[in-house]
Amino acid sequence: MSTVALQSDIDTRPIAANGTLVNLLFAAIFWLLLRRRQYRPATRYFLVLALMGNLFTGTGYFLFSGVMNFGDWAAVIRGLEPHWVWQVGLVVVGIASYWASMMVVGAEMEPFAPRVFGLCYTPYFTDGILAGIGGLMNPIGFFYVIASALPSTLGANAGLLSLPFIMPHWKRDGQGERVGLIARSQWWIAAGAVGSLLFIFVLGRGLTWSR
Repeated sequence: MSTVALQSDIDTRPIAANGTLVNLLFAAIFWLLLRRRQYRPATRYFLVLALMGNLFTGTGYFLFSGVMNFGDWAAVIRGLEPHWVWQVGLVVVGIASYWASMMVVGAEMEPFAPRVFGLCYTPYFTDGILAGIGGLMNPIGFFYVIASALPSTLGANAGLLSLPFIMPHWKRDGQGERVGLIARSQWWIAAGAVGSLLFIFVLGRGLTWSR
């Protein structure tokens, strides 16, 4: 297992689908956690980003596999006929579920207005840079940086680029809640630095285990 691919000698459809299912499970967990409103701004922003990353990656994979006929869900539909119908189905499911994900993430990001441009664009490009560096460390070749690492970050999270333009046209219900200033935190900076180093130098090099 590395930052760009999970390879297994067990080639079954349930195994191929596991990554997306885990993403969607954790997205549901983070969404439930956000129902509790008593968080500091930095903690709430972290939970929104965690929700976003899991939702966008999970639903974006349907679209990616349908269009490219490559990746986890391409493996899931391999051998199913007529193949083009299943492939089109992945594209349709991907578009619909990704749009729904943008609505969910936008609703959670809206209380941070009018700072959404910085709060959307900063993690998008930071994630892309980390994915590229982590992908360069992987032991199975540069191809997977282009085919997997960058599409799964810059492609899957592309919804962050359009959210700031979509959100001003939405109407909020309720009292117009707003989140306060996100203060600089040495603890969050340290946690991010440690997580980034582990991602690049441990997971980037790959982990191997056998039964």
